[in-house]
Amino acid sequence: MSACSFTEEALWPSLTGEETTQDAAASAEAAQNVAATQIQGQPELGSTNFEPAPVTPGEATGTFVGKKVQAMRGELAQLIEQIRIHNNELQDLRGQTIQDSQRYHGTVAAINARLQVGTTPGNPILVQQFNSSLSDLDRLSSDIAQMNSLAQKVEKDSSMSSYMLESVQATFGISGAVDEDHRQLAILQDEVNQTVILIQRLLSEVAEDVRRQTNYVAAERANLNTLAAGVKAGEIYGTSLSNRMSGANTGITSTVTRPNFQRTAQPTNRRPLVVIRFDRSKVNYQQAIYTTVKQVLDRRPDAVFDLVAITPSQLSPGQQAIGTTQARRQAEQVLRSLTEMGLPPSRVALSASTSASAQTNEVHLYLR
Repeated sequence: MSACSFTEEALWPSLTGEETTQDAAASAEAAQNVAATQIQGQPELGSTNFEPAPVTPGEATGTFVGKKVQAMRGELAQLIEQIRIHNNELQDLRGQTIQDSQRYHGTVAAINARLQVGTTPGNPILVQQFNSSLSDLDRLSSDIAQMNSLAQKVEKDSSMSSYMLESVQATFGISGAVDEDHRQLAILQDEVNQTVILIQRLLSEVAEDVRRQTNYVAAERANLNTLAAGVKAGEIYGTSLSNRMSGANTGITSTVTRPNFQRTAQPTNRRPLVVIRFDRSKVNYQQAIYTTVKQVLDRRPDAVFDLVAITPSQLSPGQQAIGTTQARRQAEQVLRSLTEMGLPPSRVALSASTSASAQTNEVHLYLR
């Protein structure tokens, strides 16, 4: 990677443009860790089995209050049956989500394994597997939608249980009851209270499952953007850069529309994180720039970058005009690669400059 180098004694002195045998082994090990992390990336689902206890039967007393107790006991039995149905639906959804997640991560792991050992850019087999992973992730999104629907059903159960508890408490004030009526009412009140608590726990666990799964799928969609860039280049990267950032703007865009360049003097008080020299028709800079930006974001999740298009200053005016246009396009190309890896364009400021030491067009990446 002679055309892409790291600045000596920058933030991470261990990063260099030359790769030793030891470095290559470390890179392979890191790639394996990435694949393992992705396989284990599924967030843990709740494990509680919300099986309600049956309603305690009671003897008829013949009083008005006794008949009311019998009616409420029947309503509680119906509510408990609804809870049992919704609990079974939750357990089925959890099993389905785990299967869909395993299928998704298996596909992603297969893609990363192929990228790890090296492959051709845009390998059609990997493209097909990538499209399959998109479908798998859509199934996970469908699972979340079903969990949301289940949460709405449980909300209705919760409203019903609260109404029943108020009814039981109000029945204690009705005249004409015998001691047996109040004894059965006390048992019914305890069972309704237990049902209210069970429903709240069920609702809370479903909501937590939905929250974790929603965040997980959003992060995986960002990771797929980065994986798409890896398949396109035939290289293994890692998780999306957006998952390592803090701040409000973490949106992903797949294209960069003609950004505005500021004409500035070449920075003299900062060392670039990466220098990309466009001294050939195809420069493979993606892996180097991904690794650098990832390490920056690991330490500074709110980091902002400057991307500077450099043109040699010793060129003739006509050549310099052509070189400036080319350098700007090359900087846009680098920015496009970064956005495909998950870095929002708002985190990068573009500018152009000239340099007496540059022998060819260069693009410098700085930490602001």
